[in-house]
Order: sequence, then C-alpha cells, then structure tokens
Amino acid sequence: MQRNPTLDHIFWHTLNGAHRQWSSGGDTARRYTQGFSPIIAFADPAQPDFAALAPWCAAGEHFYCENWTGAAPPGWRIDAETTMFRMLWDGPLPAADPAPEAVPLRPEHAQQALELATLCKPGPFGIRTIELGDYFGYFDGERLMAMAGERLRAPGLCEISGVCTHPDYQGRGLAKQLIGKLIRRHMLRDEHSFLHVMRTNPAHQLYLDMGFKDYLESAVRVVVKE
Repeated sequence: MQRNPTLDHIFWHTLNGAHRQWSSGGDTARRYTQGFSPIIAFADPAQPDFAALAPWCAAGEHFYCENWTGAAPPGWRIDAETTMFRMLWDGPLPAADPAPEAVPLRPEHAQQALELATLCKPGPFGIRTIELGDYFGYFDGERLMAMAGERLRAPGLCEISGVCTHPDYQGRGLAKQLIGKLIRRHMLRDEHSFLHVMRTNPAHQLYLDMGFKDYLESAVRVVVKE
C-alpha cells in the first residue's frame, strides 16, 4: 500500500492543522485542549519536545501518544504501552446510507456519549470530543445504544472514531451501520476513511472483514504528567 506522509503522522497534522483551534502548544508539541480527547503529538516523534508541552499540561493528566518509544523524560511517566493498527477503507462506496435513522449527536448528547465511551473504552474520549466532527448514534428512548463519529482529519483524510455499542445492544450490527454511514459521507466528499484499533481488540478482524486494510502498526503509550 502506497504510503502517505500526512497519514503517517496524522495526529500531529491534525493538532497542528485542522484542529489547531482545539489544541494547545507550540511548533514542536501540541495537545488537545482539556475536555477534548486526551492526545498529544510532536512535530518530531523521534525527539519529542516534552519540555515545550509541559506548560500546557497539569499534574496527573493522562495522555495518549503515538509513535514515540524513548525513555520517559523527567516529570513524566509511562502508564501503559501497546501497539495499534491504522486501517484504511479499501472497499466500494456504499450504495445507500446504511443508517438513515441515526441521530446526529449534539452538545446536549455529550454526557451520554462520554458515559458510553467510558463503558466501552473505544479510545481516548472527552466530554467535548463529539465537537471534533460529525457524530451519529442510535437511541432506545433516551438511552444511547451505539455511536460513531469523526475525529482526526487532514485534506483528503477523515478518521472514524468513538465506535462503540452498549453491551445490552450488541449483535444488532448498529456500529457497522454507523461506520458505513460515515464511509459513504466521506467518499461523497472525496475523503479517504481511516480508523485506529488496538492490537488486542477483536474488532480488528471485524474491520478487515468489512473492507478496511492495515496501513501501519505503531507504538502507542499512555503517559502521565507528574
């Protein structure tokens, strides 16, 4: 698969590009502003500038950081380490919207979205994450059953993120329908859909079966400001 330098370094290109208004930091290191997804990125992950990032972070804050494998600098510690797959959609345009009844998630749904993400743990998620793109969900009355939306982005690229289904509603294909809806929207905008999944997550095989392909596997860490 042909490599894309922007996609290779998508966290930085997003935080220093399309989402700069929702991030804090400088020219070498940035983070999502508190309340959004707890993610940090560096202009040069081989030489991460934690010193430049430190003034923007509070003691005890946990952050996800991709593609950095060195020792933790003074004032920081590594709480977890694994790898994740970045996957690209490699299938056709869905012929029709597979989730026409899905509800757009608005600020008034933020608490429900956060509670579902806290339960299902799809990845770093904050109370304001649904403001980063278009999010859709299925409701059972007032209860959010499933959701999926957009997070990272750069010209021609849009991430599908926050994919989760409440355990009481699994097995109905709700998340798959929401993913298909987002893929269709992206392709109609001439954008390429991608997503992330941890190596240990069984959803990796489900995404392969849907039509996604592995683009790369990278290190991911949870780091804490001490």
